[in-house]
Amino acid sequence: MTHSPDIEKQFREVLASSFFLRTTMRRRKSGGLRTIETTYVWDGDRRMVISGYPGPRDWVANMGAHGDVTVSTVEGDRFFETAGAARVVRDRNERVPHLIAFIEHWAERPGFPRWRFMFIINAIKINRKLHLPWWGPFYFVRKIFDQMPCVEITFTGDVVEINEPVPMSEPQTDRP
Repeated sequence: MTHSPDIEKQFREVLASSFFLRTTMRRRKSGGLRTIETTYVWDGDRRMVISGYPGPRDWVANMGAHGDVTVSTVEGDRFFETAGAARVVRDRNERVPHLIAFIEHWAERPGFPRWRFMFIINAIKINRKLHLPWWGPFYFVRKIFDQMPCVEITFTGDVVEINEPVPMSEPQTDRP
């Protein structure tokens, strides 16, 4: 691992232009390490939010039990990592803006029909801005949002450059 004065700037450039990153955490039961790859929304400073498809996720439970994580970049010619503190976001009012931003970022993938999602996302934004109830079609959106994972990671350590991306974990469950 190497560290240089401009490493933070280079890390930020990679985060600004990348789509995926890897997060390594401790498993909640065995204590072993697990690495996942997700897309993210970055605030441009020291925080990011990761999410994914609706449904229970072991990695969310792991981060809820052990909040210390390592975030690693995987795209580009140079690779970086930093320590972070993960917090599972459970409050619906706090989650919704994060999830909307995540879906908007996810929809920016090349070849994705963004215009289809933007109509729905803009309707949800208007609904939330007007503080309307989750009625009609918004009821189903709320059900989906309530099942989507939402984890906020705050960078807590120095950024270091690494020689190659952190490898993915073998797929396993948290059962001993």
